[in-house]
Amino acid sequence: MANVIIGQDQVIESLIICLLAGGHALVEGVPGLGKTLLVKSLAQATDMQFRRVQFTPDLMPSDIVGTEILEENTATRQREFRFQPGPVFTQVLLADEINRAPPKTQSALLEAMQERAVTFAGQTHALPQPFFVLATQNPIEQAGTYPLPEAQLDRFLLRIDVGYPSEDEEMAMVARTTHAGLQSATPAMDAVSLLRLQLLVRDIEIGEHLLRYATRLVRATRPQASRVASVVKHVGWGAGPRAGQALVLASKARALMHGRLAVTRDDIGAMLLPVLAHRVLRNFEAEADGVAVADILLALRAEIRPD
Repeated sequence: MANVIIGQDQVIESLIICLLAGGHALVEGVPGLGKTLLVKSLAQATDMQFRRVQFTPDLMPSDIVGTEILEENTATRQREFRFQPGPVFTQVLLADEINRAPPKTQSALLEAMQERAVTFAGQTHALPQPFFVLATQNPIEQAGTYPLPEAQLDRFLLRIDVGYPSEDEEMAMVARTTHAGLQSATPAMDAVSLLRLQLLVRDIEIGEHLLRYATRLVRATRPQASRVASVVKHVGWGAGPRAGQALVLASKARALMHGRLAVTRDDIGAMLLPVLAHRVLRNFEAEADGVAVADILLALRAEIRPD
């Protein structure tokens, strides 16, 4: 992927961790940072099928999951319905600006993400495996958007923030993209190998003390029972039990990426922000004080220690 993407090493690592863990990612960043190219390069590096859907206010659920069309059987001359799969039937799907589509369309995609299948007219159609959705949001422009409800945000394993590149990276990016002959990412593995790695992630060891540490971190985000001052003051709603599952699974995937067969405290600490950033809701006081979710989570990580 480095043949195509300049910089953004942390973003690339987070995407691969999410892929290894078998989850889906929510990416936030202003336009022009190469999010589409990033996902396309990931699909090329893993030799998987890639599709992109631009979400708009007039997008319907059938535009995503598919619909039935009436066809005439040339042999019997009888008309019959045939299911026409939508763009969700792929291995890597980029849902660009997901918050621009109406809630009904968002729900159709998120249901497919959760169930790994599409049910239409009483019939269930399994999605390809592996199946990875990366949804983008523009954090600045909110006019005409439909924000994802908290229950739907919880379906994403990680939230990844894409920031501006450094000066040298931006200069190299401009030079490469304005020159003829852009490179493509070469396959480093195939889908079968990826599925094996996803199974291996589940077998990564995590000690009981680290499992308790991850659980304490998640429970400490709930202001009703937290002893972290920043959480009590600035959090309106904390993370649920699914956040603990996501934190442990992402930590296992990170350990595997770094060549280890056991989770360390650093793995849990590194995955805390991308796992909990979209699962912790600030209150009005936090917004008035200009306190970001990242500030709250960093304070939480500094105060909560493993046994």
